[in-house]
Amino acid sequence: MTERFEPVDADEEQLHGPRVVVGIDFSAGSRAALVFALEDAARRGVPVDAVSAYRPPDYWMDFNAVSAYEPERLREAALDRLRTFVADVVPDGPQPPPPVHLRTAMGTAADVLTLESHDADLLVVGSRGHGGFAHMLLGSVSIQCTQHASCPVTVVHSPEARHHRLHLRRSRQQEAGAPVG
Repeated sequence: MTERFEPVDADEEQLHGPRVVVGIDFSAGSRAALVFALEDAARRGVPVDAVSAYRPPDYWMDFNAVSAYEPERLREAALDRLRTFVADVVPDGPQPPPPVHLRTAMGTAADVLTLESHDADLLVVGSRGHGGFAHMLLGSVSIQCTQHASCPVTVVHSPEARHHRLHLRRSRQQEAGAPVG
């Protein structure tokens, strides 16, 4: 085994230039997207920027809330979660892995990833994350990214998403009385 993998928190200078940006929402789709991004970045010889968006807690929007909003603590918690996720997935990718920079930003996933796509070689997203529309082939974030990103976008389908689509197709065929193959 090679030395222990350590992702690097991205600073502003590392956020520009040749790189592969990958959206992380901690779903099976983002796991597959990260493996794809690692493989593509290794082939290109560029780093990976693993990006995760987070939102302020709902109570922050409530003017009657008693507790204080601590944006730095929220950002650190999001960064810690991202660091753990990336470190868990990197062994499934090419070895040695390309450099991986971590970035968290407050906002909606589609908006954050669209901004991060500027000057990138490629933006990689999972086909579906944690959204509530299980029957859709693409999720709302992947659709927004394919329409608005300023670089090429690859949408990666996870094995779990493929299995789910196959199950739905077979269920519909049974309901329609068609033979299931």
